[in-house]
Amino acid sequence: MTTPPDPTVWSMIRAERAALAGDLAGLSPGQWAMPSLCDGLTVREVLAHLTAGASLSTVRWLAGVVRCRFDFDKQVAMRLAEQLGSGPDDTLARFRSTVSSTTKPPLPALAMLGETVVHGEDIRRPLGIRREYPVETVTAVAGYYRGTDLVVVAKGRVAGLRLVASDGPFATGDGPLVSGRTIDLVMAMTGRGACCDELDGDGVGTLRSRSGRR
Repeated sequence: MTTPPDPTVWSMIRAERAALAGDLAGLSPGQWAMPSLCDGLTVREVLAHLTAGASLSTVRWLAGVVRCRFDFDKQVAMRLAEQLGSGPDDTLARFRSTVSSTTKPPLPALAMLGETVVHGEDIRRPLGIRREYPVETVTAVAGYYRGTDLVVVAKGRVAGLRLVASDGPFATGDGPLVSGRTIDLVMAMTGRGACCDELDGDGVGTLRSRSGRR
């Protein structure tokens, strides 16, 4: 599997942001307040976090790091709060305004795609919304996470396991098998233990036991 060039990745990011914005139109106040799959954050808060990531340049990121005295979690919380807005409609409007943005912190474009896909699922799954992802998109995300522990532990989480997608070309590693849809593999790779329920193979128990690690 080859890494797609940045222009292709940004096209994927725009498509995923637009799809998520469309899926969230018309949510009730109760749905916005539902817990997401991202520990401690509601649906609305995760969306604000995505907006923050798409609005934060390297310079602003570095300034925030200094302001928060190198407490990265504190900076994430600060930037999220900046993008919540006055209510859910404002939160969604702010996110919509970033659909075409190529602004990012000092991360690869593939990391931004991963954030968009994974946090999109953090939002969608509690709401019962299912997205059929383009196989190229989720394959690119899975390929990125299998080789990195940047931002979220993924490479270390799947060490010693063989992951094989049932709906695309993604495959990696050696050891006990974990198989399933690419998106479910991605979610399990990034620590969402509940998503292991969608996977099969002798290695699922091991992967589940590693869920939640940062």
